[in-house]
Amino acid sequence: MTGAPSLAACLRSLRAVVFDTDGVITDSAGLHAAAWKEAFDPCLAAAGDRRPFDPVEEYLRLVDGRSRQDGAAAFLASRGLDLPLGDPDDGPGTDTVRAVAARKDELFTARLREGGVAVWPGTVRLLHALRDARMPCAAASASRHATELLSAAGLLPLLAAVVDGREAGRLGLPGKPDPALFLEAARRLGVRPGDAAVVEDALAGVEAGRRGGFGLVVGVHRSPGADGAAALRRRGADVVVTDPGELLTCGEG
Repeated sequence: MTGAPSLAACLRSLRAVVFDTDGVITDSAGLHAAAWKEAFDPCLAAAGDRRPFDPVEEYLRLVDGRSRQDGAAAFLASRGLDLPLGDPDDGPGTDTVRAVAARKDELFTARLREGGVAVWPGTVRLLHALRDARMPCAAASASRHATELLSAAGLLPLLAAVVDGREAGRLGLPGKPDPALFLEAARRLGVRPGDAAVVEDALAGVEAGRRGGFGLVVGVHRSPGADGAAALRRRGADVVVTDPGELLTCGEG
């Protein structure tokens, strides 16, 4: 008789798990990519670049997992657009990196209010199993909206700590691929990085987990095809899954 799900062997020797948010817990990566496209394309058109932002390849390679400012700077630089950084209080626009980032945030917030955001059921099952196993979990995200999204989804009770973009800004933490965000999450859980796992879908995030010395780095690759999984492994993923729910096994009872 099949019993309750149990943790896969790769997790059992660990003491905690740190999850990225967008694309791992919440199904919000598409909202982010669409907002970036709407923010970037006017910049490209103004510069005479007829190639619109690719919300799949360029989003994953240059933007996903990074802070808004770092993601905007990385993409614009990749297309040869040398915009000034600008001031922290720049309003939404196309004249500075910070203005483009502010425009993206404005667009993402509007989309979020219109339709909300879904969560990945497999990850939710894993969170419940980890709670049952008394293994504390944290969420870490460059997004300033992460806590808001997790609260709306009713998932905050499953998390012992959340380090989001607002906290990163308050503490002056550098963005991924620097491991500072994940290391702060592990510190709040009271565990050494080597005793914790990181679950992450972005290349920059997987690299951050590896650079941070985490005991297990799990890459999440939800799209078909092997190229993305191979890229995650090259950045340092120990295990690649199509959904975090694959880190559960069926117990026998």
